[in-house]
Amino acid sequence: MVDRDRITSLTSEFISGQISRREFMKRAVALGIASSAVGGALAGQAGTAAATSAAFTPERIAERTAAQVAEVPREQTLVATRSPTEGKFVEYQLWNPFLPSANHQLGAHMTSEPLAFYSAFMDKTTMWLAESYEYSDDYKTLTIKTRPNVTWSDGKPFSANDVVYTFNELVKVGPAVKWGADVQQFLNEAEAKDDNTVVCNFKVPAPRFFDFVAYKFDIGVYIMPEHIFKDQDFATFTFFDIDKGWPVTTGPWRVVYSSQEQKVLDRADDWWGVAAGVAELPAAKRFVYLPDPGEQGLVSGIIANQYDIDTGIQPASFATVFAGNPKVTTWTGQESPFGYVDWWPHSLYVNNEKEPWSDKNVRWALSYYLDRDQIIDIAWMGASLPSTLFVPDYPPLKPFMDAVQPLIEKYPYLEHNPTKGDELLTAKGWTKDGNGMWQDESGKPVSLEIISFFDFTSVGPVVVEQLKRAGIDAAYSEPPNMFDRLAAGDYTGALFGHGGSYSSDIYYSLRLYQSASEKIPGGHLVNFSRWHNDEYDKLVDELYGISPTEMDKVMEIWQKCMEIWMPEYPDIQISQGLHRLPTNTTYWSNWPDQENPYVNTAHWHLTWPLVVHMLKPATS
Repeated sequence: MVDRDRITSLTSEFISGQISRREFMKRAVALGIASSAVGGALAGQAGTAAATSAAFTPERIAERTAAQVAEVPREQTLVATRSPTEGKFVEYQLWNPFLPSANHQLGAHMTSEPLAFYSAFMDKTTMWLAESYEYSDDYKTLTIKTRPNVTWSDGKPFSANDVVYTFNELVKVGPAVKWGADVQQFLNEAEAKDDNTVVCNFKVPAPRFFDFVAYKFDIGVYIMPEHIFKDQDFATFTFFDIDKGWPVTTGPWRVVYSSQEQKVLDRADDWWGVAAGVAELPAAKRFVYLPDPGEQGLVSGIIANQYDIDTGIQPASFATVFAGNPKVTTWTGQESPFGYVDWWPHSLYVNNEKEPWSDKNVRWALSYYLDRDQIIDIAWMGASLPSTLFVPDYPPLKPFMDAVQPLIEKYPYLEHNPTKGDELLTAKGWTKDGNGMWQDESGKPVSLEIISFFDFTSVGPVVVEQLKRAGIDAAYSEPPNMFDRLAAGDYTGALFGHGGSYSSDIYYSLRLYQSASEKIPGGHLVNFSRWHNDEYDKLVDELYGISPTEMDKVMEIWQKCMEIWMPEYPDIQISQGLHRLPTNTTYWSNWPDQENPYVNTAHWHLTWPLVVHMLKPATS
């Protein structure tokens, strides 16, 4: 059993500077602990959900047998783990991915094919349900050609009418569903000129619309079957009834079982895409999603070949995994950092609508109190990278960082300087009590509740400890309703990421701080900091109508936006987000990695079906 007192003591010694990073690592290994264990010692009960069984235990097989689901051999089955914070599939009956309570990350991305896929790592668009697209010269209209001979799983033909229906319903219902507000803001109406021609008429020039609706990372607009949805309430229809064949899909997967404990999708061999030359039929005959069993369950499960791909594990756990199963690898093989830079840079959000966090000087003080190098060393065991503002460290975005270097020098957003923080709070009229903790100008103790989820289990306690040493009474927890609270603005502090830009188009990252994106359901392209600035809003609205190829105009607006954003500093940047996913080659090969980066590995992202189409049996 891990000695939690020794872990807490070790972490405290490192943060206070009593021991070096090398000594910390040495003693951590001697204690036999992962970075998640260090964080857990400080986090109390915070952590991932309770363990759940794997796909081929007698219990899981019995459930499928009772549901009259035929068994498929393990070597023909692809098994992944992912779940909400509850540790079970609470939304297992929601297969309409537009519903705010649904989650495309947990299976619906396998049944909702896109117009196109985009791989940021290859800078490549793969047309899918769409064959081509073309804008008018003024970007006020977009013509999309859909593929002929595409069929839904119930035998009905897919056509331009399904695309038109989906887009127009989003305009109609707006923010009641995911992506509704985004489409409603720019699209006036879509119309079908014939069975394979969609014409989108925009309110303003919209040179980014097709890029937006295509699947990449967690962004993309799902296309629903008009013949099913037209008789339903678009904003409430669950789209789940296995006896009726729901969800109906154009994809090669059929939902055959769905419960809180497992989701099972079986391959249909008559998929239209093979004849169309879009992609090969997936080699796997079954795809199983299981709930996240927590760090130790993820480690033991992939060692035992129960899982083919985990959700992310902590850096220090990889040594155990590789020793237990040498057939497990990662994006960087069996070498640190075991993953790739995701599109999701991390930060400490504070609610800009709540005092005292509405004061930019308080936000800057919090930033000066954070030692990012220490956070990376302790929470990620050194396997991470410094932040590059709220954009990922991708080559196409580097020119934007270069353009604002003078501003960064003026506003050093990553500087660790507690003295500067103290000066800002003292000037505000705050004082420290006898225990060195800050009190506001009225003499009230200052406290900061920080919420998050399992991605930040090892980060939260380190941030809390640093803030406490600076005099901010902080606390960290992972409440099961964390995502709902963050989206509703029912929080004070939160650790989360930025789902914005991923290519040379900076618009999506700038949109993260627009008032218009504040209450959009969906989890990405959302103003979680709830920062408001009218001038900034106007600039980003202006940028939307400018083609990303007009780089001089785009760069000019970017610089103007950052002249507003930098001194305000709406949320406190921490580090890059890395996906560290163990991939098991026991049964499946041709996983994407740094040598073969055809797309990112995350099995919860909308691009995951591309991986499934590319995987090969390990014996081939």
